[in-house]
Amino acid sequence: MTRRTVAAFLTPEGFAQPSVAAVLREGSVVTEVGRYAVHAMGSRGSRRRTPCGSGPVRSAEPVLLVPGFLAGDASLSAMSRTLRREGFRTYRADIRANVGCTIAAAAQLEERLEEIAQRRGARVRVVGHSLGGMLARGVAARRPDLVAGIVTLGSPVLAPGAHHASLARSVDLLVRLQRAGLRNLMAEDCVAGLCAQQSFDRARAPLADDVDFTAIFSRRDGIVDWRACVDPAARAVEVRSSHLGMGFDPAVITAVSAALRPAAPLSAVEVDRGQSA
Repeated sequence: MTRRTVAAFLTPEGFAQPSVAAVLREGSVVTEVGRYAVHAMGSRGSRRRTPCGSGPVRSAEPVLLVPGFLAGDASLSAMSRTLRREGFRTYRADIRANVGCTIAAAAQLEERLEEIAQRRGARVRVVGHSLGGMLARGVAARRPDLVAGIVTLGSPVLAPGAHHASLARSVDLLVRLQRAGLRNLMAEDCVAGLCAQQSFDRARAPLADDVDFTAIFSRRDGIVDWRACVDPAARAVEVRSSHLGMGFDPAVITAVSAALRPAAPLSAVEVDRGQSA
C-alpha cells in the first residue's frame, strides 16, 4: 500500500513491499493454468474408470473458501471443484468482490460460518486466499466454536502493507472512489485508521489449541512479501506458485487437501510441483 494512504504499522520492521520487477514472477500463472487443465483432464479420465460407489469418503467437516482482495468466489471455483471430487463439502463465502471494509467483511464471514455450522452440525474449516486468509484467521481467533481449522494461501498476516505497488494503487483508487460517494468500498479508516488497527490486531490474535492452522506460502510470490505469510502460530508449507495462481495450481490444491484432513496433517512439509520433501 502507498505510504500516503496506508498506516505505517501495517508494514512492521523486517518486512517490505516486493520490488516493482517482482510482479514479473506472476507470469508463471499461465503455466499454472496449464497444469490445472492437464490435471483436470486426467481427473475426468480417472473418474470414468472408477467403479460406481468406490469414490472418496466424504469429509465430515464442511469447508468454506474465502477469496482474496479484489476477487470473488469465482476465483476459487477450480479449487472448490477439485476438493469436492476428493470428498470435501465446500461452500462459497458469498463474496462477489472483496473490496470493502475488512471489519464488515469479517462480520459477514462470521455470519456465513454460523449458517454453515448450524446446517451441517459441525465446525467449519476455512481456506482463505490472501486477504481472505487474514479474515479467516481473525474470525477463527474470535469464534473457535465455529472454526475447526484454517488454511491461508499467500496471506500476509504479519504485514498486510507489505505488498506490490500495483496493489497499492488499487487500494488508493478504492479510497478515492469511497470519498467520491461510492458505497461498500474501503475507506481511509480501513487502511490507515482505527478500522485498520482492529483488523490487524484480530489477524494476530492467539488461536485456541484445537483450531488447526496451516500457512501456505511461496517465495515466488510477486504480490506480497512471502515472509509476512509465515505466521509462527502455523505449520508453514512452501509451494512454488505465483500469488495469483494459488487458487488453481494443482500442487497448492494438493497441499490444501492434505491440510484439511486432520487424520493426516501437514507438518513442516515443502510441497514443490506436487512432490513432497
